[in-house]
Amino acid sequence: MDEYKNIGILLIILALIIALVGAVIYFAGASFSWFGNLPGDLKVERENFTFYFPMATMLVLSIFLNIIIRLILYFFN
Repeated sequence: MDEYKNIGILLIILALIIALVGAVIYFAGASFSWFGNLPGDLKVERENFTFYFPMATMLVLSIFLNIIIRLILYFFN
């Protein structure tokens, strides 16, 4: 039963983090105009075709999420 308590706490913390990120994006949306337009993002536009691959944005997001997950696991272990 104790492992369910840990999973429940982890889910609550994850939901709070998601809500916090959502609130920040909602209230400071104009400040995140750089997000998705970093120098490493690939964008190819033709007449009938647009290809967008946000490589640098995914890298930044991956590093940020990795740090958050490691901090959460550090405090719960």
